[in-house]
Amino acid sequence: QHSIIQMEFYQKTLDSQLEGDEFMFDFDGDEIFHVEKEETVWRLPKFQEFASFEAQGALQNIAITKQNLESSMKASNNSRIPSVAPEVAVFPKHVVQEDEPNVLICSITKFWPPVLGLSWLQNGIPVKEGILETPFYQDRDNTFRKFSYLPFIPKPGDYYDCKVEHEGLAEPRKTHWEPQILAPASEVTETVICALGLAVGIVGIAVGTVLIIRGMKLGRARAERGVL
Repeated sequence: QHSIIQMEFYQKTLDSQLEGDEFMFDFDGDEIFHVEKEETVWRLPKFQEFASFEAQGALQNIAITKQNLESSMKASNNSRIPSVAPEVAVFPKHVVQEDEPNVLICSITKFWPPVLGLSWLQNGIPVKEGILETPFYQDRDNTFRKFSYLPFIPKPGDYYDCKVEHEGLAEPRKTHWEPQILAPASEVTETVICALGLAVGIVGIAVGTVLIIRGMKLGRARAERGVL
């Protein structure tokens, strides 16, 4: 079974100084598009070749959601459900090799509400450029997930931290990652491997020759017995 989910939300602080919203379509857990600043942003440009969506419709839905939220806040005397702290993991997109471009992925899942601060540090220094982030994705249990991508070139001694701030955490959480760089095979290793391969080949030839000779001898012996 497959599912397409329309996800929208509006949120604001109790003092109404900060607010935010999001509208998105999701297919089996993967984003199709979201609406940002009155524009439909497709997850992959090819999607818009066989589908279309007017951003104005999303803005109207969000306006209705905003009214519903304000009514619910008044009815509940501004009470709210407890926050859920995020789970964070950091991992590379590809196998790590020295000086080979790669991408670090910071996965933030199972949190509520969908508000958090996210940043990267390289060797303890904040990274300011090259970072890409997804919008918030809603899961079936009404928690959210989000991903951040950091392009990098693995170097010995470098280390990275994905820093997440969320109201469900007592303090910002840093998830540490250090590259385990696969060293290229040395000339000595390559020579040993080559020598082993050659030795195995020679042994195979020798064994094959012995078997052929034995087979020929057995054939002659049987032929002589037949003559007798």
